Amino acid sequence: MATMERAGAAALEELEELLARTAMGDRAAFGRLYQLTSAKLFGICLRVLSKEQEAEDALQEIYVKIWCNADRYRVVGYSPMTWLITIARNHAIDRLRKRRSGSAPLEDADTVPDGAPGPEAAVLASSERAALMRCLGELERQRAEAVQRAYLLGETYAELAARYSVPVNTMRTWLRRSLMKLRECLTR
Repeated sequence: MATMERAGAAALEELEELLARTAMGDRAAFGRLYQLTSAKLFGICLRVLSKEQEAEDALQEIYVKIWCNADRYRVVGYSPMTWLITIARNHAIDRLRKRRSGSAPLEDADTVPDGAPGPEAAVLASSERAALMRCLGELERQRAEAVQRAYLLGETYAELAARYSVPVNTMRTWLRRSLMKLRECLTR
């Protein structure tokens, strides 16, 4: 257990150092940061956007943002991975909203590659999905639905508040508490 904690702390320190060096324009550090984090960020983009090509495009734009804003990392107070994931998730949701509003052209269905996972990935995803669905089932129905709409479909706090006829701050509280319960459930 202590070894895993040390490994986690070392990874955290490495990401922090890579972000600091990226902020100073260090291309090698940026390349290493990409190596360590791109798979996770791509998965987030793909989950939100559901189209592999669009997720790849979004990922490229995300790393441009990271390159340009690495100096802002320390200001927000997040762990480095949380900061990167937040950038990726927000960017992917913004792209999804643009697509829905019709302001971005949709790709031709014939040119979109099959985004289906391979057999090994499908088994892992199935196991993770089952655990997540079990934990969502432990939440109140409306709160579980609100979490899915916010984090998988990209609905805003205002949209969710209107849908469930609650104030925006109440919706924020619902989501924050629901995520804490989900995190607790998934670690059991």
